[in-house]
Amino acid sequence: MDGSIERIAVVEGAPGPVIQELFGALAERWSAALRVAGLVAEGHGLADRKCTAGYLRRIGGQERFSIFEDLGPGSTACHVDAGGAATAAQAVLQDIAAGCDVVLLSKFGKLEAAGKGLWNAFTATTEARIPLLTSVSPTVAKAWENFTGRRFETLAADHTVIDAWLGKVCRRAGARQRRTLQRPFATG
Repeated sequence: MDGSIERIAVVEGAPGPVIQELFGALAERWSAALRVAGLVAEGHGLADRKCTAGYLRRIGGQERFSIFEDLGPGSTACHVDAGGAATAAQAVLQDIAAGCDVVLLSKFGKLEAAGKGLWNAFTATTEARIPLLTSVSPTVAKAWENFTGRRFETLAADHTVIDAWLGKVCRRAGARQRRTLQRPFATG
């Protein structure tokens, strides 16, 4: 990287549930000072299931979206419900439209790589140039790189590292906003 701070960051270096727990704690803490939008993944709590996809909880509320179809104990098929993830994405789009400072999306996975699931939320966030924190399934790393044009930072699953990234991104955004506000208005 050229020394600049990217406004998109991917957290890695820990199991998915650990990263999601970290995301939940960060979102709760950040919400005291920032408008945080997004979704944190929660497990389904069912035993003997191949897939761990369960729910997406909307940040800033208790609304949960089911993203799994229970195929029964011992099922070997993945049970991710693309429709539930798309519904969750619509909620995030509403939060982005209402205004937010940072978006935290649980994961860019196989649904998103296929243009489904949270795809619209990822797209809206990047198009609006809002800082984005997420995780990426290793199996879709190439699709993620294509989506971002390889313009993202990789961060350790450590709240101190992630807080430092967000602080730098927010300071840069604030400086850019101050420069824009200080420009004289054009007269006709």
